[in-house]
Amino acid sequence: MFDSMRSSRFIIVATLVILSLVLSACTVTIPTTPVAPSGDAAAESGAGKWCSGVNIVFFPGGPAGGVFANNVYNGAKQAEADLGPSVQYIFSDWDPQKMIAQFKEAVATQPDGIAVMGHPGDDAFSPLIDDARAQGIIVTSQNTELPASMAKYQGAGFGYVGAVNYTAGYKLGKEIINRYGFGEGDRAMVWGLLSQPSRGERTKGVIDALEEAGMTVDYFEIDAATNADPAAGTPTFTGYVSANPDVKLVVTDHGGLTATLETYLKAAGKGPDDIIGAGFDLSPATIAAIRGGWTDLVIDQQPWLQGYLPILQICLTKVFGFSGLMIDTGGGFADAENIEFLAPLAEKEIR
Repeated sequence: MFDSMRSSRFIIVATLVILSLVLSACTVTIPTTPVAPSGDAAAESGAGKWCSGVNIVFFPGGPAGGVFANNVYNGAKQAEADLGPSVQYIFSDWDPQKMIAQFKEAVATQPDGIAVMGHPGDDAFSPLIDDARAQGIIVTSQNTELPASMAKYQGAGFGYVGAVNYTAGYKLGKEIINRYGFGEGDRAMVWGLLSQPSRGERTKGVIDALEEAGMTVDYFEIDAATNADPAAGTPTFTGYVSANPDVKLVVTDHGGLTATLETYLKAAGKGPDDIIGAGFDLSPATIAAIRGGWTDLVIDQQPWLQGYLPILQICLTKVFGFSGLMIDTGGGFADAENIEFLAPLAEKEIR
């Protein structure tokens, strides 16, 4: 698994190096009359950089400062500093309805580009993205796919940076089966977001892999309160474990809930070796839980890249006319064997 992660990192680093070389070689193609930066701050921070004067609205997804969302935000901020655009950040508490309302407000400000989380799904987003494109606004996506918009507007810069959700969920489920040998009749709790059209594909992938192995899966939908504040889910978890003392596995399909696994298990009176814990995304709390044995396996979506690369995408499209890129960031696993390599980066909220 570690070799797979190193390979994925090498491919991404190589891609970024190649892009930087291409951009260096192509500076003569930058328009001779670029859009002026907006405001003194933009002039100070972005002037002279190849994407200066481009205005972007970016959705990190969750609450400001929250697990995962902050890694995404850090990546976007680094891209803003490196490339020079002016970026407005809009936090949504992982609420699809809020994302839709905020997107409408963002379109009204007439930015050059908007980078969205795809949680509301194609049915909700497609008409709004059609409207944005009709107004000349570049739209791209991160974390959760919007296949219909990608198919329609990839040539106009609509890209995707993130895990392929069903594949990522299925891979995690298969890895759990392969590592821990669960089979017929073993009980698992899966806590996810099946109700969300695109985002729910990851939860479905986990469930499919576990059920294929014969496991009994008890599914719980993450409610709105727990989605925004994972600690709010503690009574749900303790109640379930109390009613199902034979549970052997819990999978949390949410970075914030994965970061809270140790809290959940302790509240339920369980020790680090009583239930296998698996989930998604690294954070300082998840690092500590892996070190302590509370969390056993995490698939790493590399959320920092889900911030950096969509900003780069909009800049590439606006300045050079490049089409949308499809970048799968969900290729590797973190566990006790490789956590010390990843920990310093995760503690800085880069990994």
